[in-house]
Amino acid sequence: MQNKIRNFSIIAHIDHGKSTLADRLLEVTGSIENRQHKEQVLDTMDIERERGITIKLQPARMNWRGYELNLIDTPGHVDFAYEVSRSLAAVEGVLLVVDATQGVQAQTLANLHMAVDHNLTIVPVINKIDLPASDPDRVIEELIGMGVEFACDPVLISAKTGRNVEAVLEAIIQYIPAPGGSITTPARALIFDSYFDSYRGVITYIRMVDGHINAREPITMTQTQKNTEALEVGSVCVGLQPLAKLETGQIGYIVTTLKDVSAARVGDTIALSSNPVEPLPGYAEPMPMVFAGIYTGSGEEYDKLRDALSKLKLNDASLSYEPATSQAFGFGFKAGFLGLLHLEIIKERLEREYDLELIITTPTVAYKQTEFGWEEPWVKLELIIPESSLGQCMQLVSGRRGILGDVNYLGQRVVLEADIPLSEVIVDFYDKLKGATSGYGSMNYALNGYRPADLVQLDILIAHEIVEPLSRLVPRQNVERIAREIVTRLKNIIPRQNFEVRIQAAVGATILASERVAPYRKDVTAKLYGGDVTRRRKLLEKQKKGKKKMARIGNVEVPTEVFIKVLRTDDD
Repeated sequence: MQNKIRNFSIIAHIDHGKSTLADRLLEVTGSIENRQHKEQVLDTMDIERERGITIKLQPARMNWRGYELNLIDTPGHVDFAYEVSRSLAAVEGVLLVVDATQGVQAQTLANLHMAVDHNLTIVPVINKIDLPASDPDRVIEELIGMGVEFACDPVLISAKTGRNVEAVLEAIIQYIPAPGGSITTPARALIFDSYFDSYRGVITYIRMVDGHINAREPITMTQTQKNTEALEVGSVCVGLQPLAKLETGQIGYIVTTLKDVSAARVGDTIALSSNPVEPLPGYAEPMPMVFAGIYTGSGEEYDKLRDALSKLKLNDASLSYEPATSQAFGFGFKAGFLGLLHLEIIKERLEREYDLELIITTPTVAYKQTEFGWEEPWVKLELIIPESSLGQCMQLVSGRRGILGDVNYLGQRVVLEADIPLSEVIVDFYDKLKGATSGYGSMNYALNGYRPADLVQLDILIAHEIVEPLSRLVPRQNVERIAREIVTRLKNIIPRQNFEVRIQAAVGATILASERVAPYRKDVTAKLYGGDVTRRRKLLEKQKKGKKKMARIGNVEVPTEVFIKVLRTDDD
C-alpha cells in the first residue's frame, strides 16, 4: 500500500499559478465533480477568492492510475511561510512552480531553500507557457543558476488551459518517493493543522507516520496529555470523506471530542491511548514580527471584539494578542502578526465575519530593553531585481539603515542580499521597491536576531498635552525627520478651534518641531464704518486677549480619525 502513496506540496511565489495548477490536478484525476468545480477550489475563504491568494494550507487526496496522491496546497506570500514549513514537514516532495513570464522570484527562492532544508525531492514546473510573453528557456537558465539539484527536467505546462498537466502527475509518481514508516509499529500521527468546528469539535489534519488509527479508537495528544476519541477518520478533498482507518504514510483528518483547539496543538503527536510513544519533533512556535493596537469605534463593542479574537485564534495559531488600554481609544488589544498582509487579513475577517468597526494603529516591531540599552529586530533581506535597478535598490536599502551584502546574478536579473532593521521594512519598503524597479522587483525576508539600537522616545504634544497614541520609539538618527513629518501632517488634519492650537514634537524637554493651527476668527470690526483707527485696534486687541484666555482653559477635542490618518501615514 505505501509504495502506491505519494505525498507532495505545491510551492511558488504569489500569483505564479499554484492554485490554478491544484484545480487542474483535481480535475484531471476526477477528484471533483463538475457541480463542485469553481476557480481556486481549495481556497475556502471569501477573502482568498477575492484577493486571488492562498492564506491557509489545504490538503486534498486524489486517486490516479492506482496511486493515492496527497496534495497539501500552500500559501505563496512571505507572511505565511509558517504555513508552508508545516506542510513541507508532512510530505516527501514538492512541485516548484515558476511563472514562464516572470521567472524566479524572491518567494520562489525562499520556499525552495525551505524544501532543501527538509530534504525533499523537488520537481520543477514552468507554468503559463501559453502566454505570448512567456520565455521558458530563460526560466530554465535561471533554475539551473540556482545551484539546486532537481529530480528531473522542468515540466512545461499551462495550468489555465490544462496543457501537459498529466505530465506533472507522471513526474509525481516517477520521481517523488513513497512515504517511509512502519505499519507494524505503534501509531504515531503528526498534526500539521487543526481547527474548531462548532458542531463537531476540534478537527485535526494529520500525517500518519507509523501504524494505523481506526475510527472510534481512544487516542492521546502526547504533548498536551489530552485524552480523546477518534470519532471519525478519513481523507480530505473539498470536504471530509470518512474512512474506516488511516494507515502509515497517508494524510487525512481526525474528528475528536475536544472543545479547545489548544489541546490539539499544531506539531503535536497523536498516539493510541493503549500504546504510548515518543513524540515526533513537531514545529517551532510561530513568532510574531509585527504588532498593532486593535480598538473598536465604540467602547461598548469591547466584549464583542474580545470574543471575535478568541474565535479567530482557534483557527489561526499564529495570531497572538493581549489586553491594552489607550487614552485616545479606550480598551482594546495589542496583537502580534506574522506580517502586514496577515494584519490586513485578520482586520478584514474581524470586520466581515463579526460586524465590527475597527481602529488599527500603525504597525510597530517588538523592541527589547536590556541592561545595556535597547535592541531591535533585524531581518535578512533578499531582493530579486532587474540589473538596471541595482543602483537605486542599493540606495533604498542604505537609506533605510540597511547593510548591503552579496550580489549574485540569476540569468538577466540580480539577487541582492542585505541586513536591515525590521522596522524599516514593514510599512512601505515594498512599495518603494516596486517604484525603483518599475514593478519588476520582489523581496523576501526572515528574522535574523536582535541588534543594539539607539532609540529615543518621541512625544507628540497638542496644546501642551502629551498625546499617548502618537508617542513612539524611533531611531535617534531619524527622529528630527519623523518629528517634522508628524507635526506637519497634524497641522493639516486637526480641526480648527476657536483658539490657537500648538502642536509640538519633543524628546524629553527638547522641542524638535512645532506648528500651529490658526483659530477661527470672527471679523469683530465689520460693524465699524469709518471713524478713528484706534477703535478698530481696540476691538482687535480685546479679541486677541479673549483667544489667549480660551487657549489657557480650553480643551482640544481631537477626533479619532486624526490619530488614524497620522498613524497610517507617518512612515510613507
